[in-house]
Amino acid sequence: MSVTVPAFITATLGLAVFLLGTMLNARLAVLRRFNIPDPVSGGLVAALIALLLNQTTGLVLDFEMQARDLFLVMFFAAIGLNARLGDLLAGGTPLLILLGLTLAMIILQNAIGVAGALLFGYAPAAGVLFGSAALIGGHGTAIAWAPDVATAASLPNAQELGVAVATLGLVVAALIGGPIARLLVEGRGLTPDRPDAGPIGGLPERDPGEVEESLSPTGVVRVLLYLNLAIVIGFAASVALDEAGVKLPLFVPCLIAGIVLANLRSLIAPRAQPVARTPALALISEITLGAFLAMSLMALQLWTLVALGGAILSVLAAQTVITVAFVLFVLFPLMGGGYRAAVLGAGFGGFALGATPTAIANMTAVTKRYGPSPMAFVILPLVSAFFVDIANAVVIQTVVNF
Repeated sequence: MSVTVPAFITATLGLAVFLLGTMLNARLAVLRRFNIPDPVSGGLVAALIALLLNQTTGLVLDFEMQARDLFLVMFFAAIGLNARLGDLLAGGTPLLILLGLTLAMIILQNAIGVAGALLFGYAPAAGVLFGSAALIGGHGTAIAWAPDVATAASLPNAQELGVAVATLGLVVAALIGGPIARLLVEGRGLTPDRPDAGPIGGLPERDPGEVEESLSPTGVVRVLLYLNLAIVIGFAASVALDEAGVKLPLFVPCLIAGIVLANLRSLIAPRAQPVARTPALALISEITLGAFLAMSLMALQLWTLVALGGAILSVLAAQTVITVAFVLFVLFPLMGGGYRAAVLGAGFGGFALGATPTAIANMTAVTKRYGPSPMAFVILPLVSAFFVDIANAVVIQTVVNF
């Protein structure tokens, strides 16, 4: 039996799941110790409850996700509003290094995917669904490429395979980022390069009951106004790009609109009340990202993994080990070996196996505990929003054609 959950109820449940995660993290020290994001804790519990219901009653919950998608757009607009021109200019070299590392990971993931496909009796073309099409690409890319893989690999259930790998990858991605950062930050005694930079992904950890004094209704309304303006501009740009034949997710032009809007405001009115790096913007960023991630995880249909179990678990285990090793021994030293590199490591683990929001959630959990890293929140979304889809498409097409 399938039940469709309306968008408003989905949003309500998402907020409840987010709060469930905060309560779990407050009570379970192991979750805090390894920097597991609050919405991940709650979302996985909700997904397990849905799995239990499905296995005992046959119930399938189909969530309408319009509210979740709005939260995603708001979050990326907020990331854009936080981006200062000076940070963008300073991020040139790290950005290029991260681009190169991402391309290397795409190739590596597909090499492992092809090897895994052959090992379990699939055609080599199916390797992209064990590799970057489902992992770095996520659900959307896996679904988009499934018809081509189905034809090239004579694999009728290509879409189910890709979605299952992407689903389990998302779960793993949400769990490995925090432990990676803990190992690097605490193991090497790292501290923020700019501890006074102000909050970006979320408010820093505080004692229970403590309130951020600089939060005010006026400050929150000001932030919401600029967020809405960035989304309006981004939506108009998205329509224009779509008519020109350029396909980009809506959050990408909204991210760019936020960057442009924030820096124009600073240039035109340098003495105006701030929006970027304010507690109000950090709070809204944390709420929107948390709600998005909680809804995404609670909607996972974990029972779809059972039928494809062995091959997926084996190949994903290999992908996870390689990703963690890549972060620790390649990305971390090449990105400078400092605190920012550790934060980026948590984020890279999140989007290499999952998605950009997972990466940001990982970095947010880390910076809330250890301190800010503004550059990490600028360069990683730029790489994952622009470069990944283009590079991934080229590599996937090469593997499928071969």
